[in-house]
Amino acid sequence: MNIIDLSMAVVYTLIFPGFLFTAVIGLLLTWVDRKVTAVIQSRIGPPWFQPFADIGKLLSKKMILPRGAHTLAFVFAPFLSIIGATMAALIIFQALFFPGRGYVGDLIVLVYLSALPAIALIIGGAASRSPFGAIGASREMSMVLAYEVAFLTGILTIIIKTNSIQFSSILAYQASHGAIAGTLSGLLALVVFLFSLQAKLGFLPFDISEAETELIGGPLAEYSGAGLALFKISRSMMFFFMPVLTVLVFFGPVHATLLSILGFILKLLLVLVVLIVIKITHARLRLDQALSLFWYRVSVIGLAAIILAFFGL
Repeated sequence: MNIIDLSMAVVYTLIFPGFLFTAVIGLLLTWVDRKVTAVIQSRIGPPWFQPFADIGKLLSKKMILPRGAHTLAFVFAPFLSIIGATMAALIIFQALFFPGRGYVGDLIVLVYLSALPAIALIIGGAASRSPFGAIGASREMSMVLAYEVAFLTGILTIIIKTNSIQFSSILAYQASHGAIAGTLSGLLALVVFLFSLQAKLGFLPFDISEAETELIGGPLAEYSGAGLALFKISRSMMFFFMPVLTVLVFFGPVHATLLSILGFILKLLLVLVVLIVIKITHARLRLDQALSLFWYRVSVIGLAAIILAFFGL
């Protein structure tokens, strides 16, 4: 690899469409979330730059290491979260902006990478040697085993319908056969996907591991400064690229036309509004309630979607 290729790889990963692009848009979307919530609750809400000010303040503070914590795991966990979010964003935005650059199995790689922020949260909470962190990590581990199963049923439905594990092939299939969400199995898989996405983002009613009123942030209870900032940035990045993933795999590719771009933006906003409205209008579930919901209801819907996809429905 020559110096030009290396420079392009760095720009591609760190600036566009990688870390910086995803983080900036993600933080802006967190402001939209907070603003919509404020309007519904008859409040004014924060200014648009508030998420950036919050992150800037955290980055300027010292990261305090808890006494007795496993230092390497505690410090590494926020970086693992950022790495997973950045690499997942690269795969998704590569499919959006550069559809010809995909590779066979990139969808499977994305499934693993999208789970890294949750795994990092478990590692950080367990390494903090805090009772709040330990309980939060335990709850997050239980939730991951529940919502990831449902998430995988949605992914499997897409794979069965398109007979592909490559993003570009999935988008090409929808370009010629119509949106996957337009079929019965695709519609059921979309519902499962939205439930899983709500849990992946740690939004109500699934913010069980952090539960600020009970666990004071759970795995994040002992984090401060840059460590807490990195976790918040990775969560903001997921709030951007996971809805983009949802739109792409269920509604098809975006073409270089004004109508197609506007349609993509409207679909993306619709997914975001659904997530925000659910978060605002639902109280936190107990852990057993959430596990029961995913294992005995959402996952069953996902299995039904897989069976229907086998029969071409």
